[in-house]
Amino acid sequence: MTIHFWAVLSLLGLGMLMSVIAGKLTIFGAITGGLLGMAIYLGAGYTGIFMLGLFFILGTAATSWKQPYKQNLGLAEINKGRRTAGQAFANAGVAAILGLLAFFFPAKADLFRVMLAAGFASATSDTLSSELGNVYGRRFYHILTWQKGVRGLNGVISLEGTSFGMMGSALIGFLFGLGFGWSWAIVIIIIAGILGNFFDSVLGAALENKGYLSNDAVNLLNTLFAALIAGTLYLVIN
Repeated sequence: MTIHFWAVLSLLGLGMLMSVIAGKLTIFGAITGGLLGMAIYLGAGYTGIFMLGLFFILGTAATSWKQPYKQNLGLAEINKGRRTAGQAFANAGVAAILGLLAFFFPAKADLFRVMLAAGFASATSDTLSSELGNVYGRRFYHILTWQKGVRGLNGVISLEGTSFGMMGSALIGFLFGLGFGWSWAIVIIIIAGILGNFFDSVLGAALENKGYLSNDAVNLLNTLFAALIAGTLYLVIN
């Protein structure tokens, strides 16, 4: 085991501890997050860890932002925003699987890393668009009918929320570029992240509102969708 392995293990351990103390993760959520983080590190190195950290920091900040306002509207997350093991896997499980694939199949590592980043871009885009869109959105529309919708309802989007989501996806793409170099892969990641966010809204409107899918299932599927979109575009371009 190299010094880098122990450094990452220490970093993840510290993050898990601080997240539990700060009330941002349950104990099992922190353990799950640590395991997912190690799998991501194996395939994407420090850049993968930084993408995970950026998603967690931005998501936590967005969830906590204007919390009293959200509570008054009945939009605050249950469990005071403290994420569970299921939520951790829903948002980072696809990335962790792709990290392991990159580790075990190094010849295809570039492809799997782009897909991994796209999953994080989608998760970040979805979280920022929903959390900040509920606060700053002015006009809300149902994604399937484009009729006026109700703030906070699954499948309802706003221009402001969509803009925040695009910025979240772009930040993940920028971080990928810092770690792995500037290429068309960054554009692919950003586009896939934005499409994954829209796919989340479609699933929410069509299936989650009817009780066919849970919120965790929708989050998992939107990251998988973004990863598959990114993988397809990457193979076509290359």
